[in-house]
Amino acid sequence: GINAEYGKQWYQRRVREAVVSTQSTGFIITSDNKTLAEVAKEKGIPEEDVDPADVKAAVIHGSMLKEMSANDIDDILANHEEIVFARTSPQQKLIIVEAFQRSGQIVAVTGDGVNDSPALKKADIGIAMGIAGSDVSKEAADMILLDDNFASIVTGVEEGRLIFDNLKKSIAYTLTSNIPEISPFLFFIIMSIPLPLGTVTILFIDLGTDLWPAISLAYEKAESDIMMRLPRDPQGDRLVNERLISVSYGQIGMIQASAGFFVYFVIMAENGFRPSRLIGLRPLWDDSDNQCVEDSYGQQWSYADRKVLEYTCHSAFFVSIVIVQWADVIICKTRKLSVFQQGMTNWVLNTGIIFETCLAAFMCYTPGLDKALRVFPLRIWWWFPAMPFSLLIWIYDECRRYLLRRTPGGWVEKETYY
Repeated sequence: GINAEYGKQWYQRRVREAVVSTQSTGFIITSDNKTLAEVAKEKGIPEEDVDPADVKAAVIHGSMLKEMSANDIDDILANHEEIVFARTSPQQKLIIVEAFQRSGQIVAVTGDGVNDSPALKKADIGIAMGIAGSDVSKEAADMILLDDNFASIVTGVEEGRLIFDNLKKSIAYTLTSNIPEISPFLFFIIMSIPLPLGTVTILFIDLGTDLWPAISLAYEKAESDIMMRLPRDPQGDRLVNERLISVSYGQIGMIQASAGFFVYFVIMAENGFRPSRLIGLRPLWDDSDNQCVEDSYGQQWSYADRKVLEYTCHSAFFVSIVIVQWADVIICKTRKLSVFQQGMTNWVLNTGIIFETCLAAFMCYTPGLDKALRVFPLRIWWWFPAMPFSLLIWIYDECRRYLLRRTPGGWVEKETYY
């Protein structure tokens, strides 16, 4: 008796917790009057007559649903934030599913009987009971609850949101480095400067240093607000949207490109080529027959010496991208929370930062790679000019996410929350 009573209390507690977790969805359909009473109590919804004009919640009994037209149901869905459908028949479940779908909602339906099959089939995701469910309902469903526990649906929703979040984060991280990879070639063509970054070093980034950090974001734990968000809009909130492109390319990517060019101009200036001298220099620079190209101070450079300096700049630009990607992977850990709230407990990611740094150092300082891959060693202080840009990226995105939390629904969220 004690075990049975404990099991009953545990089950009720799990259902209550699951209902609280799914309040952001706003809609619950149930055929069990007792569960309805518990849900209504949790939400503060009266079990008796509720005036929809006074409150944003409604209890719709199956007997009331019989008398309603499709327009009446659509009006209820449009004007109430929280709705409990009680004592509904399997046929009425199908009517409710169709009404939600007409309003553009994604609908999940649970059922265990043969008569529930039409609603399970019509829903965007039908959920059948693994223990009590009939074979017909299992065939019609998209998912089967092996333990018949409503709380398992909440766990599944949370896992789905986590996977979606982490995919977004990984894509945002990967896309960002495209700007500092493409912009050197644009400047090479438009400004006619010596090439700042080579194709081999781009391959080092895409196939080497970026791989581990990008994969590590799949191991990131869920943000604390993941179950407090409203369901995403399937039309406007896609995996890759214009806001993600704007942040990755137009904001973080531009800062990363600035870091790369800053390092490039620093090394060139240290060797005698000021930025003004580099503009339009490419035809002379790449002329293998010209052995006396003058720098800003009148020193003459042979073709071989010029190429050594150019390949050294390739290595430095590559290292600068690795350094700014430190900050990029850290800011991609969260979409809205601060990194201080999320913590740095993802050791796959932490190890990935160390790995990409060690790989960059290995590529630069391994003897023989200067001849095999044209990657030349750097002076140790050439690692540092990109670090302020890495710090700038982190501070900038911390401020952006602070504004997201401080002004929900504001301009920053509309333009930058991906």
